[in-house]
Amino acid sequence: MMRRLMWLSQLFYFLLLLFSQYISSSSTSSSSFSSALLCSQHQSSALLQFKQLFSFSKEASSVCEEAGYRSYPKMKSWKADTDCCSWDGVRCDSTKGDVIGLDLSCSWLYGTVPSKSSLFHLPHLQHLNLACNYFNHSPISSGFGQFVRLKYLNLSYSMFSGQVPSELPNLSELATLDLSGYGNVSLETSVVKRLVQNLTKLRELHLDHVNMSSVSLSSLMNLSSTLTSLTLDSCFLRGRLLDHIFRLPNLQELSLAHNPELTWFFPTVNSSNALRVLDVSYTNYSGELPKSIGKLTFLSHLIMSGCNFSEPIPTWLGNLTQLTILNLSANNFGGQMPSSLSNLKELSSLDLRANNLNGTLPMWLGNLTRLTKILLGTNSFTGQLPSSLSNIKDLTFVGLRYNNFEGRIPDFLTNLTKLTSVFLSFNQLTSQFGEFQFSNSLEVLALDNNRLNGSIPKSISNLTNLNNLDLSANDLTSIVDLDMFKNLKKLKTVYFSHNLLHGKLPVVPSSVNSFLMERNRFSGEIPYTACNATFLTILDISRNNLRGTIPSCLGNISNFLSVMNLQGNHFHGTIPDTFAKGNRLRTLALADNYLEGLLPKSLVNCINLELLNLGKNMINDSFPYWLEALPKLQVLILRSNKFYGPIRNHKTGGMFFPKLRIFDLSHNDFIGSLPTQFFEQFKAIMTTNESEDGPKYIGEEYSNFGFSGTNLTENYILQVYRDSIIITMKGNEFALSSILTIFTIIDLSSNMFYGKIPETLGTLKFLRVLNLSHNSLTSHIPSSLANLTALESLDLSSNMLTGEIPMKLTSLTFLAVLNLSQNLLTGPIPQEKQFGTFQNTSYDGNPGLCGFPLSMKCSSDESPPPRPSIVQEDNGSMFARGFGWKAVLIGYGCGLVFGLAVGYVAFKTEKPHWLVRFVEGERNGKTRRPNNKRLGRRRT
Repeated sequence: MMRRLMWLSQLFYFLLLLFSQYISSSSTSSSSFSSALLCSQHQSSALLQFKQLFSFSKEASSVCEEAGYRSYPKMKSWKADTDCCSWDGVRCDSTKGDVIGLDLSCSWLYGTVPSKSSLFHLPHLQHLNLACNYFNHSPISSGFGQFVRLKYLNLSYSMFSGQVPSELPNLSELATLDLSGYGNVSLETSVVKRLVQNLTKLRELHLDHVNMSSVSLSSLMNLSSTLTSLTLDSCFLRGRLLDHIFRLPNLQELSLAHNPELTWFFPTVNSSNALRVLDVSYTNYSGELPKSIGKLTFLSHLIMSGCNFSEPIPTWLGNLTQLTILNLSANNFGGQMPSSLSNLKELSSLDLRANNLNGTLPMWLGNLTRLTKILLGTNSFTGQLPSSLSNIKDLTFVGLRYNNFEGRIPDFLTNLTKLTSVFLSFNQLTSQFGEFQFSNSLEVLALDNNRLNGSIPKSISNLTNLNNLDLSANDLTSIVDLDMFKNLKKLKTVYFSHNLLHGKLPVVPSSVNSFLMERNRFSGEIPYTACNATFLTILDISRNNLRGTIPSCLGNISNFLSVMNLQGNHFHGTIPDTFAKGNRLRTLALADNYLEGLLPKSLVNCINLELLNLGKNMINDSFPYWLEALPKLQVLILRSNKFYGPIRNHKTGGMFFPKLRIFDLSHNDFIGSLPTQFFEQFKAIMTTNESEDGPKYIGEEYSNFGFSGTNLTENYILQVYRDSIIITMKGNEFALSSILTIFTIIDLSSNMFYGKIPETLGTLKFLRVLNLSHNSLTSHIPSSLANLTALESLDLSSNMLTGEIPMKLTSLTFLAVLNLSQNLLTGPIPQEKQFGTFQNTSYDGNPGLCGFPLSMKCSSDESPPPRPSIVQEDNGSMFARGFGWKAVLIGYGCGLVFGLAVGYVAFKTEKPHWLVRFVEGERNGKTRRPNNKRLGRRRT
């Protein structure tokens, strides 16, 4: 027994020894393996030093949020005395522990990357991604050229700037290079040549928005045959692109979009059959769509918008049966949609907007059952929407606005349960609207500018995902349910303008940023619940029958409020004196009410104010000289109130009203001499520049509102808000629904000003309307007014002016309205140029005047000269030089002066394209038809 116990004891000891040795061996092995994973102290220190260069700001990676990518501060979790190979964004070699990968994309980095950054102490890097951060416009360091083992480099959308360093082509192992950005980075031909020569293993090259305006296109001739993806969007490329790029054998993605000076020709033979994505939108091409593109049988994305293609859409497009995205928008395609497109069974997005397509929508559209987006707006389609669209169960986006569709809103929209966005604006839909049912998935519903009548459907209150709702410019007549928006917690924009809606104003949802109810028949008071809309940006409830006082909270309703338009109602009392510091108010329009008392001094806190319209009220105050402190004020309208006293500034020096373009103090009780010092300081009227790029409107830079997110990546902006004012011409009122920045007015009429007309008025070179009528002005008409070469309307009537009409005024070749009646003028009426076009009424009440068109002949006259045509001038016909029927027509439509202002720009710039579009009502290359337009609409 004892022997047996001893044997068991020895066996146990032996096993215990073996186990302890095994544990020791395992521990040693584990320790050895663990130490191999630990990155070196040198690399760990380099990463931590790199971290110290930055602060962390979510806004630095805002582009990630907009694109739907996750962003967070990866570096924040990095800690000393821990294995850097386990840090977020760091990847190490599995055997040596060297840092070979660093992905800090979308990491909230805010700072700069200096040339001596510790980042460049990581010599083993093969993968580096710093995309979507904010490096504060620092240059791309030459240090990036040290990473000779790098295979992947992404510096896109991180606010680098300056020239791409010449050292970057040293990275001969690169397979992917992405320098895309915001146009702050530029490339020179010498660097491009070296990139093309050295980067022979390159598979992906992305240079979107890199400025390559100085790059010779021939430097791209020898791009590597290994390339599979090449994107050069918005690079300012110029000249003819050699077709070598289209022949690269492995190229699957090619994007050259938004290079309007780039000309290209697709090869007729030997083009790459590997192409899957081709985007040449907004490049310089015209004529027929190249037929050889039909040989790209593997093509999945064909995007060719804005290329000026003409003729019907070719039938051979039906051969590209692998297409999932087809975008031929903003071209000149005409005729009907070819039936061959019904072969494109894989299509998920069809975009044929802004062409000249006509006829009815074909029934075969319903056979394209994989479609998620249909964009056919701005064409000339007619008839009713085909019921076959109900077969497309995955449809999410329907864009059919600016056509001539008629009849009822199709019932099949109810059955498409995945619909998120419906745009049927500017059509001829005429159905009773009240009982229509909508899918709960809707986020955007735009039915404005149709002929819908009846009540607003109650089912709208069930659309809990709704973000944007536009029912404006219809014939809706019902009382709006006060709690209609109660359940719509995501609602951002509500447009019910230009209808016949009545009753009390509905409750403004707290989530809303744009609330437009103008030109209806709402009555009652503004509910105090409106002050709960703390995200409100635009509030327009003008031209209704609202009464009561303006709630004091409106002056401080929102930190975001930009537009408050309450004009054309029956509000009384005083203007609230509650405009807080730091507010963003740009437009305050309270005209045409019954407001009284003093102007609130807190308006001086509105440092972003551009338009202040208080006309047609009963405000009783002296001239608000303190408004001079508003640095952005462009429009000041105080007409038809009870303002009194002299006009003078109280500053001892410096600028006042430096941006003012429209200055209307008419129909008040101002007295004294004209404010000479003001005229000397109206710098905006002295230096206004006409641009050939297109008309600019006051407030336009702030006017795009209402939509964000993935639903509207097709640039479907519903409305642009533009300010409107009323001006007086020869006793008549004209409404301007949009205010061009080149439109400048000084109206001091119907006051009690006396004395001379200041010579300094002649310095306002770009003044278009001057009205000093119905005052007590004396002395002569200053000849310096001849310097107002842009002047279109001059009214000096009903004063006590003496002397002759200066002959120099005949140089005002754009003068369309002249009124010098009821004065004491003498001598002959000038007969040259525009002066031969004015009627007797321009000179009535001046017994001392003589000559045509008056019956009183001057003593030296033998016979009156023939009356010249309105289109005659010294240097040829105005019509021949661009000042033609289009300017005249718009003059009749919008008030003669406004039309002539536009005509003046045409004359100066020789019919720029923007004017033709503006006058003829074009949008995206398509002439808009005249029907369905409402006075005062502010649309894109």
